[in-house]
Amino acid sequence: MNNSLVVVVLASGVLYGTPLLYAALGELLAERSGVLNLGVEGMMLVGAVMGFWAVQRLPGPSALVLAAGIGVAALAGAAMAAIHAFLVVTLRANQIVSGLALTIFAGAAGLSSYLGNDLKLTGSPARHQFQEVFPKSLQDLPVIGPMVFGQSLLVYASWVCVILVALYLTRTRTGLNVRAVGESPAAADAMGVNVAAYRYAHTLVGGAFAGVGGAAFSLSITPQWADGLTGGAGWIAIALVIFAFWRPTLCLLGAYFFGAFTALPFALQGHGVTVAPELFQTLPYVATIVALVLVSSRAARLRFGAPAALGLPYVREER
Repeated sequence: MNNSLVVVVLASGVLYGTPLLYAALGELLAERSGVLNLGVEGMMLVGAVMGFWAVQRLPGPSALVLAAGIGVAALAGAAMAAIHAFLVVTLRANQIVSGLALTIFAGAAGLSSYLGNDLKLTGSPARHQFQEVFPKSLQDLPVIGPMVFGQSLLVYASWVCVILVALYLTRTRTGLNVRAVGESPAAADAMGVNVAAYRYAHTLVGGAFAGVGGAAFSLSITPQWADGLTGGAGWIAIALVIFAFWRPTLCLLGAYFFGAFTALPFALQGHGVTVAPELFQTLPYVATIVALVLVSSRAARLRFGAPAALGLPYVREER
């Protein structure tokens, strides 16, 4: 039963959807503060290469090295996000242009590729990688075994992150302030909320999440480094936030849906069905285009539940 196409696709959907979920949670936090970050793909790639570098170079037991690798990936993603935050919050640059420029700068033909080649990471398997946590007896349970118990610690940590982000945005004063900054920065400023600080902080945290999502590729799904390893996952994450109506719990469901779609051609090939891979490789770009078209007007953004000030710079003197 566990070898059936449906179970394989569902279990693989959780695996492939986990990087999307991390990146989408980070993008959601940034957008809730009013910052649109189209540089997620570049941040994921830099996180992937630096996380892989850490596990290849650092000594110690696997658990500590992997934890350090995730930390390095998060810091790398946050560093890239700091560039975006400086441009769009301090210099009030166009958020779409800044994000696209950052992806080009850090993408498959940019910084991440340079780092991978300069650090001589290409062609070597990861010295440490995330493995399944639960024993084989639980993994072999019908249907639920591969889906729930056949996953790595990164998957279970992502579930905790979904709960924490949801509670943070709805049950804490800081989270409510973030939503106020994203909806009406002038009103939040009048209440004594530092709009720039909130946007900086949540853009950086969003970049850290994206870095972790990238490391999920290089340390779990495909434990190695190769140029363009994420394969457009950052673009899917951006679209996913819109399709999830800026809700963390819906991001989880959407991530697994897109993850299952990513795993489908491999599962079909394993069952003797050949499909054109190009058909599925176009998904990230089609999804992003559709999502951006859907929220291209202010009325559409409000109808879908987007923060009212998303993508708009805030200048205090213009209140």
